[in-house]
Amino acid sequence: MKRPVVVFDGSCGFCRQWIERWRELTGDAVEYRPSSEAAADFPEIPPEEFDRAVQLIRPDGSRISAAEAVLELTAPHSLAAKCGMFAYRQSQMLAGLFEKSYAAVATHRGFFSKLTRWLWGASVQRPSFAIANTIFLRALAVIFLIALVSYRHQAAGLNGPNGILPVGPFFEAVENQLGDGAFWVRPSLAWLSPDLATLHLLTDIGIAASLAALLGILQPLCFFTLWAVMLSLCVAGQDFYGFQWDSLLIETGFLAIFLAPWRLWPNATPVEPPRLARFAVVALLFKLMFSSGVVKLTSGDVNWPKLRALDFHFLTQPLPNPLAWFAHQLPPEILTTLCGSMFFIELLLPLAFFLPRNPRLIAAWSALALQAGIALTGNYAFFNFLSAALCLLLLDDRCWPKFLHQKTTPAVFFPKAIRRPVLAAILILSVIPLASAFRSMPASLEPLAALYSHIAPFRTVNSYGLFAVMTTHRREILVQGSRDGHDWHTYEFLYKPGPVDQPPPIVAPYQPRLDWQMWFASLGRVETTPWFQSFLIRLLQGSPEVLALLEKNPFPEKPPKFLRAISDDYSFTTTGEKAWWSREPATIYCPEISLREESSN
Repeated sequence: MKRPVVVFDGSCGFCRQWIERWRELTGDAVEYRPSSEAAADFPEIPPEEFDRAVQLIRPDGSRISAAEAVLELTAPHSLAAKCGMFAYRQSQMLAGLFEKSYAAVATHRGFFSKLTRWLWGASVQRPSFAIANTIFLRALAVIFLIALVSYRHQAAGLNGPNGILPVGPFFEAVENQLGDGAFWVRPSLAWLSPDLATLHLLTDIGIAASLAALLGILQPLCFFTLWAVMLSLCVAGQDFYGFQWDSLLIETGFLAIFLAPWRLWPNATPVEPPRLARFAVVALLFKLMFSSGVVKLTSGDVNWPKLRALDFHFLTQPLPNPLAWFAHQLPPEILTTLCGSMFFIELLLPLAFFLPRNPRLIAAWSALALQAGIALTGNYAFFNFLSAALCLLLLDDRCWPKFLHQKTTPAVFFPKAIRRPVLAAILILSVIPLASAFRSMPASLEPLAALYSHIAPFRTVNSYGLFAVMTTHRREILVQGSRDGHDWHTYEFLYKPGPVDQPPPIVAPYQPRLDWQMWFASLGRVETTPWFQSFLIRLLQGSPEVLALLEKNPFPEKPPKFLRAISDDYSFTTTGEKAWWSREPATIYCPEISLREESSN
């Protein structure tokens, strides 16, 4: 024989179904024949052997059967089967376990046939994700574009020379403290020339790369550029660019380098992504979802395990929207049910990301529903859009409308010699942030944790877990200025709560970084919030770049002489009241200051 022959029970529908899966894997390298036709060609094999188990006859005439045959047949095409084949060869105990498992399946084919239909559906053939990959890459390009345009709009006020946290002095301070190792702790292309012009140039390069990736032009190069640009800008952005979705975008952009095909001209023809690259993205989604559920239970906050966190969430989240007001009015029983459903989606269903088609799709649609619910009731920048994009790679081609189906074409990706080691390293290092969600690190992982600490500054393998501790009261900082120390006028922000009759805005996927940081400032004290002190100084100086980040400047002609900040308790009104908010005075956040006092300090 010139090639191996697989002989199977052709009268068994369960056998025929899996033979089609194996035929797809092996192609013409293996011949498949039902026992009713092939038995006469192999008289040395007893007929009952064909009924008992699949037979693999090698070209040299040697024969193996059952579990060993299945593992040898599929090992060249599946990492799991390759590991199984290695275990089978190395351990008699494991080999016996494999054979007993095979015998159990063969004896109860009816049950396992029903189980197969429940797990895989009508077909067990390997799914294709070509359409999902094409849509995912373009969706990711759009999200990068949104993030970069948003950065450029706010860069002068946040990080320009007259901004709240200027990039130049920051890099100078880092270099003075860390010396030659500064870049490896704060990696950024802005080191070349840490000024606003460089930030704008990097942003413009990123915008161009986003547009090229959207068109499908040299996507691997585009996503590498976007990874480097976004990392550089987030380092330069300091406190204003340390959000988890910033890190998630950087990590996703790096993985996209290995998902994207090399094409010189715009082309929307779907291509099947490399399996390991897609697996790495799904593993990222798993890490995001599962860690978010775990940290809520390990944080020590009693509201999460009691399923009472949503009693406060819609009110106390950083930037509510109008639907948050309505969600806050829901009965406690519904909020408890929604909280329990969230835990089910975040803790249990992510395990199904790696299961066959039907449970995988249930998990995918549930995750998408969760992201839609969060997006509809809050302003979380591009986070929910990015999380939903990650879910796309769980949807195989059979999920998409027929008009999207095209014949896939061969494509060139990053060479396996580069792709596989890099992705394997990322998957291994991801164990550390995943383990950190449990707030304990096994001693056996300490060497890996030490290695992780060296690559952590590049934000390519990150830990996640939003709102581990639920805030139960809402404080809003009101910044007020005065010329004489007696009459005080309030600065109004563009999006954060202020006037009680002003409805919560809809601003996502744009993220007003100053408004978001004001929420974090309200959770602490002014002494531990240096950026807020710098913000007040810029207002006293009348910085046009910083004032452009606000809705209303009560001192348009000349900056005030004095500033202060008060912290008020805010609550949603109830049904029937005219205003959106109710407000009660709480405390002084920052006592009265002036530039003269600041200079004397």
